[in-house]
Amino acid sequence: MATTVRDPRADTAPASLQLPGIILGVGLGGFLDGILLHQFLQWHHMLSSTNHDRIGVRYYDPHTVSGLEMNTVWDGIFHTVCWLAVLGGLAVLYSRVTTGRRQVWASRVLWGWILTGWGLFNLVEGLLDHQILGIHHVHGGPYQVWWDIAFLVLGALLVAGGGLLRRGARPFVPAAPGTGRDGRAA
Repeated sequence: MATTVRDPRADTAPASLQLPGIILGVGLGGFLDGILLHQFLQWHHMLSSTNHDRIGVRYYDPHTVSGLEMNTVWDGIFHTVCWLAVLGGLAVLYSRVTTGRRQVWASRVLWGWILTGWGLFNLVEGLLDHQILGIHHVHGGPYQVWWDIAFLVLGALLVAGGGLLRRGARPFVPAAPGTGRDGRAA
């Protein structure tokens, strides 16, 4: 009877960066949306199109003080969700990568998943808030449909770009203690 010797290293696959990368990408993409489109450009707020929405949310005119106050509250709730996503992504990443934590930030695999998460944020938020619920649009006005389409196209390009970035990357394998960046003995 033949016996086989199992290599214990074969059972310990490197921790996947997919989940933390996607969560980080969603949070960071939301932050970019909120900071750039809500605050700097002031193109929209969370409830700035509820006068034409599809779910009956009360309209808070962002051009009045009381309306802007309510929109700012909802923008703050949105930013809180983004912040929690970033914290959650970092927590999952920290729990999965126990050695070689500095290396992970240079990993094309992680950044590919972050781009994918950002693209998924754009696609979900663009379809849900802009199209299905209609609570706001990227940039209201006569060309709002084109701005909304561009937002969705950007989301698809980010997902594709994240996939391309991961495709050419070496898998992230954290170095064991006492090894160099390439995993070999130091």
